[in-house]
Amino acid sequence: MKKEEYLKYVEETTKRADVKKTFLFSFLFGGLICALGEALRLFFLNFSLNEKDASACVSCFLIILTAILTGLGLFHKIAKIAGAGTFVPITGFANSVISSALEFKTEGFILGVGAKIFVIAGPVIVYGTAASIICGLVFYFITLLGGTI
Repeated sequence: MKKEEYLKYVEETTKRADVKKTFLFSFLFGGLICALGEALRLFFLNFSLNEKDASACVSCFLIILTAILTGLGLFHKIAKIAGAGTFVPITGFANSVISSALEFKTEGFILGVGAKIFVIAGPVIVYGTAASIICGLVFYFITLLGGTI
């Protein structure tokens, strides 16, 4: 099969995504996750927690909920429908860590889970940390020279 024939075959057999539907579901599910976070924040504030502690409880709750849903195989099914809407930072990050842990659990806790748990999330942590340090240094030197941002 020649390259042109192969490309034509791929074009004919590849399922096209409905972009409008994908954007709509991503928007709706991302909004639902954020609305759940806000509802939880208000719920925790009713228990006489201050804003900082209530926000920490919301983060912990969303991480635990994502871990449970990932472990049960439900988060993947939701993500198929919701698309990028499930990548609201804390749920997407928790899913990537738990998915890696589940994938490598057969290799043991040390060489499997311990060594591979941050395979997906590790680069995010490294580049996020490096970017924040660089931005902090740029901000520091700009303010040191009398500039404002």
